[in-house]
Amino acid sequence: MSPGVLRGVDRAAFAVAFAGRLRRAGIAAGLTDVDDFVRALAASPPESMSSLYWTARISLVRRHTDLAAFDRVFAAIFADPPPLPRPSRSTSTTDDHDDRYVRVPAGSDASGSGGGLPWATLPPAVAETAERDTALRLPERRPSALTGLADRPFDHLDPAQVTQLGDALRAAVVGWPTRRTRRHAIATGGTRVALRQTIARARRTGWEPVEVVRERPTRRPRRVVLLCDVSESMRAQATAYLHLMRAFAVVADAEVFAFATTLTRLTVVLRHTSAAEAVAQASAAVTDRYGGTRIATNLRALLTSHHVEAVRGAVVVIGSDGWDSDPPDDLAAVMARLSRRAYRIVWLNPRAGAPGFAPRVGGMAAALPYCDRMLPAGTFQDLLVVARQLQSVTCTDGRKWPTLTPAPRIIA
Repeated sequence: MSPGVLRGVDRAAFAVAFAGRLRRAGIAAGLTDVDDFVRALAASPPESMSSLYWTARISLVRRHTDLAAFDRVFAAIFADPPPLPRPSRSTSTTDDHDDRYVRVPAGSDASGSGGGLPWATLPPAVAETAERDTALRLPERRPSALTGLADRPFDHLDPAQVTQLGDALRAAVVGWPTRRTRRHAIATGGTRVALRQTIARARRTGWEPVEVVRERPTRRPRRVVLLCDVSESMRAQATAYLHLMRAFAVVADAEVFAFATTLTRLTVVLRHTSAAEAVAQASAAVTDRYGGTRIATNLRALLTSHHVEAVRGAVVVIGSDGWDSDPPDDLAAVMARLSRRAYRIVWLNPRAGAPGFAPRVGGMAAALPYCDRMLPAGTFQDLLVVARQLQSVTCTDGRKWPTLTPAPRIIA
């Protein structure tokens, strides 16, 4: 506090103690009044006893009948103010300090002394020693647990680590893009006149359209369909891909399927509140896991089932290494049919991030011309990048993929 009547006094502690003396005298000085008193002392430090009196009276007294009691308490405290004790710095040579306010001898309210009020601030928290370490100390920044697991292969992770990274995937799938629909809704800032609602309201004004109702197109989340390969060649990545599918099933209301030799819908089981239970139920539901692979047959089964409407205008994500026992021509034909229905086709290949990778496998080479993009998905860091990039699929200019900014490695 600046030099004045209460020089060196802690404002908050003094205001609380003074309000306590007032309450014992019958004055209702509440927390709001004490806060006002502290703010008033900070805004205008009292330079005289008169200014302190009016600052306290304006802040703490709300009723005219309390003025007499306030004057008695104020006079009892400040009629003969005690000397302000000064903590000596020369005697503070150890780290053991009395963590209490320095007080004058306490007395009764009618004694005329200011006992019980904190007249001085706390002693210094750090003692001045002869040998002080003046070197600048900076906190050591260490990587989080996710940073050490992000680039580790899937088969080197235990179930607890996979679940932990699965939660990170779910947190990364936020702000799923929307698309414009053909339906319209009433909106104040709409650019189109809603004729039916405008005419209906004109009935009240002699068929004169005094109040024009406007509408604009509604928007819905972009559909997304995920298909995960759970064959023998994808054993190491199957569980991690299921966590990615669960993140989209919970956040983006996606349709998710797993396939090896047959197609299995996992949308319902992957929406379980527990990630571990959801993945366990999904693994049990897929009876042909870790077997052969028939990509073309399963894609054709999806396009001929009653779930085909989910594919129309959707972002289709296929997670597979491309090894297929079906002929490449069959896969090319079904991918061409799928590309005519889907909005975007993204292929996740766990081997695409390897140096010198080239899609020489027959199935992968046949499907690649119909994919909008093939992304590496060999680590959880790759899956986090995939989750961010899929949320950028919002453009409508033909089959051109939007310009994507490089995603950060991983949050610490």
